[in-house]
Amino acid sequence: MTDNARRSAVALVAAVDLGVLADLLLRAPGAPGLNFGLWMLGVAAALAWVAGTRGVLSREAWALVGTALVFAMLPAWRDAGPLKLLDLLVVAVLVGLAAYRGGRPWLRGAGVGDYAGAAAAAGLSGAFGTLLLAGEVDWKGGAGAVSASPWSRVGLAALRGVGLALPFLVVFGGLLMAADAVYARLVTNALHIDFGRVVSHVFLIGFFGWASGGWLREVLAGAPVPADLRRIAPARPRLGIVEVAVVLALLDALFASFMAVQVRYFFGGSAMVDVTPGLTYAEYARRGFFELVWVAALALPLLLAADWALARGRRADEWIFRGLAGLTVLLLFAILGSALQRMRLYQAAFGLTELRLYTTAFMAWIGTILLWFSATVLRGRRSSFALGALVSGVATVAALNVLSPDALIVRTNVARAASGVPFDGHYASRLGAEAVPGIVAALDRVPTEGRCAVAVGLSRRWGPKAPADWRSWSWGAWRARQAVRHSGLAREAEACAAAARRPA
Repeated sequence: MTDNARRSAVALVAAVDLGVLADLLLRAPGAPGLNFGLWMLGVAAALAWVAGTRGVLSREAWALVGTALVFAMLPAWRDAGPLKLLDLLVVAVLVGLAAYRGGRPWLRGAGVGDYAGAAAAAGLSGAFGTLLLAGEVDWKGGAGAVSASPWSRVGLAALRGVGLALPFLVVFGGLLMAADAVYARLVTNALHIDFGRVVSHVFLIGFFGWASGGWLREVLAGAPVPADLRRIAPARPRLGIVEVAVVLALLDALFASFMAVQVRYFFGGSAMVDVTPGLTYAEYARRGFFELVWVAALALPLLLAADWALARGRRADEWIFRGLAGLTVLLLFAILGSALQRMRLYQAAFGLTELRLYTTAFMAWIGTILLWFSATVLRGRRSSFALGALVSGVATVAALNVLSPDALIVRTNVARAASGVPFDGHYASRLGAEAVPGIVAALDRVPTEGRCAVAVGLSRRWGPKAPADWRSWSWGAWRARQAVRHSGLAREAEACAAAARRPA
């Protein structure tokens, strides 16, 4: 067996192991917690095993994997659904970047196009990498190396025959069982097989094993497919300063005219809402806020594309571009400031929610990227932009983990209740575990008519009878169960349930 075939065989075995490990750990009730961090430990171990057959990976690749491992452990700390999704997204991004170009260092000086290439490579590897990996294994040579005796060869041939026959047995057996209820009952009683459960196990093992195999193959080969995709990439377009200046000037004029015409609407605040007939806080803040955030988010890629496509012939062209792009950035900051003002008024009137908090955090990240764009691209240092944007995104998610969004939401809304605004305990009780200690401490501010719903909801999710599994354990969930246990909410929930069953 050649070295390449041996490395592919090791990676394929590691992928199967990771699929089985995912089935053992991730098949647990509730959102990912400790189990995902443990699975990522398995991924790191598999990478070390595969890399040991190939040579040492770069420090950059190991740093990315190590950071991904830290974020994979965060769901065992903070129990908040959207935050866990962001943590898992960061993990996916970091492991994809680590595998790109075979684990060699490439992040420093990489442009936005390189990151797009890494994303495309990750997608191709996930879809086809395992198939390529299996094709690179010397199956015949591997069998010959393992088995020297004729009996071993016969045994391996028999196992291959069973593997080939198994899909047909499943398909035809299922059809026969569907055709006759008595036969189906006999087969079920004889085998004691829950076919639905078997299919779910096969799917989970297959999904994670397939994705892991593709990722490991990319680490080994340094490319998701044998061909170099850059050879068939379209030629880079080149635009003159006139075309780029017209685009940016029209964009700036649009933003400026929009703000000039609606400056009173943008910055009118609560007084503007009060004096405008038919204009509610919801219409003022919700519509404008999300639309303005989208404007800022979409304008930044346009600026990057203009800088990328500009053919720099004269120094004056560069200054014209920087002036117009800088004006665009200033207008975008004004739009972001308006959006923040709208959201501040909306939160003061209606309180803080997950959507409002995470969208505000996203807007803060957009503002950070705009500052970084001004410090890099507009100063002729485009190669530093992409890495800074990645670091700021990872830092934003890390800051959200430290901040504990659900706990912040409860604290903010409880503080509003101190001024006489009703505390929405029903909404708060549907948040993640991080919100529970704050809700328990603020139960006296929950309206009487809604207290039973809060007590029943918290007791059902976090009470002594709530389902729990060590694989989905998290520090936040443990604290929530402790808070409910020591608050007497379980007894209150039982009393509420008994009162509900009592005839009127």
